[in-house]
Amino acid sequence: MITIDKQYFKGWKFIDLFAGLGGFRIAFESLGAECVYSNEWDIPAQEVYFNNFGDIPDGDITKVDEKTIPAHDILCAGFPCQAFSISGKQRGFEDSRGTLFFDVARIVKEKKPKIVFMENVKNFATHDGGKTLEVVKNTMEELGYTFNQRVLNSVDYGVPQKRERIYMVCFRNDVIKKEFSFPKTVKLTKHVEDFLLKDVSLTEHLYVNRPDTYYNGLQDNVYSNKSIRLGIVNKGGQGERIYSTKGIAITFSAYGGGVFAKTGGYLVDGRPRRLHPRECARLMGYPDSYKISNKASQAYKQFGNSVVIDVLQYIGIEIGKALK
Repeated sequence: MITIDKQYFKGWKFIDLFAGLGGFRIAFESLGAECVYSNEWDIPAQEVYFNNFGDIPDGDITKVDEKTIPAHDILCAGFPCQAFSISGKQRGFEDSRGTLFFDVARIVKEKKPKIVFMENVKNFATHDGGKTLEVVKNTMEELGYTFNQRVLNSVDYGVPQKRERIYMVCFRNDVIKKEFSFPKTVKLTKHVEDFLLKDVSLTEHLYVNRPDTYYNGLQDNVYSNKSIRLGIVNKGGQGERIYSTKGIAITFSAYGGGVFAKTGGYLVDGRPRRLHPRECARLMGYPDSYKISNKASQAYKQFGNSVVIDVLQYIGIEIGKALK
């Protein structure tokens, strides 16, 4: 995460929906805002959230009465991508019923926050030929908000991981003071090697020693803002590829198999290994003070589902500027 010298949202309140590990919360607390409500149905994620923030998020959002949610200025939501059942009529709010986005929309309709900030996977932008995104846009405009969206890659904001996500920023029509712009890119100055744990005893169990390991002969002596593949294990499928720590990390995944599942393999001290959950946390912008799950399988899944805090902070700064 980045250090922010200005409290853009001091005195503002926000809610954290589909909260996961609380990436949105860390980002907006760093900008001065106060979290007054959180919601996350996954029990292991709830436990990690409690260990870090001291409160347990509400459960199933579909059963939450929107009237009971505290008043807030900013609504944050990294809601899951779901297929909308669209007949081509593009009715906005009505077409979103039956999806988890509808739960965001009904809370917005009831509470009318100044800002709605949503995040989703890159494919959300083109899902169903763009119709899914169109429903979200129509819904927010119907509720009285401007709608801004862009797919951003974390590697363009100083984080050496390829992680493309769509970010949607909506301003209530009466609060926007000047045109909102997504943040300008930031030069990459660090690579995977800068995020590795120094204590090798913590990572020894992550090394993979297999006879079916093959290298492509590439010299591992060049830095890059892309991933650098050095070799493979087995047939080189997803989770079987070995990369240089002088490049960037591949996209962390909550699912998938292979000996380097969820993180990819990296050549460290001449041997290939998976990344440690703490290294994943660092590459998602979480500080070392963040208490991660003591179950590695859960930690990998949770970071694979999480948000990159640095990108949220950069966007948050631009939101603050647009409100001035």
